[in-house]
Amino acid sequence: VQLQASGGGLVQAGGSLRLSCAASGNIGSIKATAWYRQAPGKQRELVAAITSGGSTNYADSVKGRFTISRDNAKNTVYLQMNSLEPEDTAVYYCAADLQYYNAYDEIVVERSWGQGTQVTVSS
Repeated sequence: VQLQASGGGLVQAGGSLRLSCAASGNIGSIKATAWYRQAPGKQRELVAAITSGGSTNYADSVKGRFTISRDNAKNTVYLQMNSLEPEDTAVYYCAADLQYYNAYDEIVVERSWGQGTQVTVSS
């Protein structure tokens, strides 16, 4: 599975952005898709995730401000970010947890990462 992230940019505090993560390849192997972010000097952290069944979870720091959703027809997962704060500044990455059978009929579990997209929130 290949993931293409887009939608980052520069926005003022209080503004909004929508990130997109378009998937291609073995779409049926995707069990969950998540957004992570990494700010300079900090560890990568989970922002939000959505399973193939539609369950979602969010980091406490973004609850009530960010919404993760998906469009199955477009094989795309979105992260709507509202009320952005300077602390949200980071490189955002999408990731997909995959599960499929290989040529030996063995179950394979792996994670695929997209490239990052920069989000900068000015005060």
